[in-house]
Amino acid sequence: MGVRLGIETMAARGVGALSRVAGRGGGTTLPGKLLWKLDPGSVDALGARLQQGSALVSATNGKTTTTAMAARILGANTRLAWNQSGANLLSGIASELVSARRAELGLFEVDEGALPEATARLNPRVVALSNLFRDQLDRYGELELVAERWREAIGALPDETTLVVNADDPVVASLADARPHTLRFGLDDPRHARPALQHAADSKYCIRCGTPYEYAAAYVGHLGDYRCPACEHARPSLDIAAREIELRGLVASRFRIDAPAGAVDVELALPGLYNVYNATAAASLSLALGASLSDVQAGLEAFSAAFGRFERIPTGGKTVVVLLVKNPAGANEVLRTLETGVPPVLVLALNDAIADGQDVSWIWDVDFEPILEHVGRVVVSGERAAELGLRLLYGGLPDERLEVEPSLERALDRGLALVDVGTELVVLPTYTAMLALREILSTRGLVRPYWEGERR
Repeated sequence: MGVRLGIETMAARGVGALSRVAGRGGGTTLPGKLLWKLDPGSVDALGARLQQGSALVSATNGKTTTTAMAARILGANTRLAWNQSGANLLSGIASELVSARRAELGLFEVDEGALPEATARLNPRVVALSNLFRDQLDRYGELELVAERWREAIGALPDETTLVVNADDPVVASLADARPHTLRFGLDDPRHARPALQHAADSKYCIRCGTPYEYAAAYVGHLGDYRCPACEHARPSLDIAAREIELRGLVASRFRIDAPAGAVDVELALPGLYNVYNATAAASLSLALGASLSDVQAGLEAFSAAFGRFERIPTGGKTVVVLLVKNPAGANEVLRTLETGVPPVLVLALNDAIADGQDVSWIWDVDFEPILEHVGRVVVSGERAAELGLRLLYGGLPDERLEVEPSLERALDRGLALVDVGTELVVLPTYTAMLALREILSTRGLVRPYWEGERR
């Protein structure tokens, strides 16, 4: 390390330590912001020090969980620089590079908008791209704009970079066209397909000619086995596939991963088809980095949950179950998972901070209706609790089953009061509401702050 960079990283580490001592956070972004201000090329230099290079993961939905799963697989044999707090902008990546002094491999979750600069700065060995859904239009613009930025960034990567893509997403799959080193993954179990595309599906028109795709199987949103009847553009062959999928309600899932090197059965302690996608993406990324199928199986079966993504938190003989929702596709899949056993009480929290997206009209594209006729009570909370309550009333929830409590802490306590000892309270928060909820639970000694965790 050069003298200048050494001084800069020492200063950044000191700022991070002061931030933690002062109780102003975990130092997950501030050191990186300082380093970026002092020397914009520092990320390039720190990334170049990693003996095994770096791998990037991006997606609209599931990037935190996918990266955490990959960390569980790869971390058994490799020292990782991993932004496990979820700080996925360049400042968060820089902070992790500063902190992880002994790391051999960088494993970074990357915000969709930050991916182009991250690829340019880190020159990654592997880039894994899972999906693109409509999300936070006031931050990112239309989905097609994000896709075009990704396409330019991928096009600038050297040929030796391996691109791992979800073949079930037409736009994402197309990013691998003509690249020499690719792995394409997806699901192959039509038993779990929806009968038709949902009304809020995003990439449902052929990327080549604009004709609506026909789906042999639609799994999550527009993800599935698609084909254009006009120009024959279709899902490419899968290199890595999840098959023989069994979904076990809110408890777990089981599936087989088929890969060029063989197949393994996986017992995953997370529910939902979307988590099968996350696990298959993590497996594909790990295999691209040289992990074995036995490493993949062991890592996925040891995985529990990324923070805020299906966490189970015991309190007073009851359990708080936290499932993040942030856009129509993700929310619909969480609700689909709940349909197998609708809980008697739900707490829904909707915020409109910048990190959530200030336009909350997306809630009108969420299919709440199938669960509203079965749930006993819904407590809505957050900065836009009233709008969320109105949406549920329009969806058919009787007025007497709805409670509006903008204070998240009071809404949590009300929800807990409504459920019996030995049962679960399911909470569906948006991103900043999830962070606020974990802060409440942290001050009560029920969870650790999100920035605390084992440094790999």
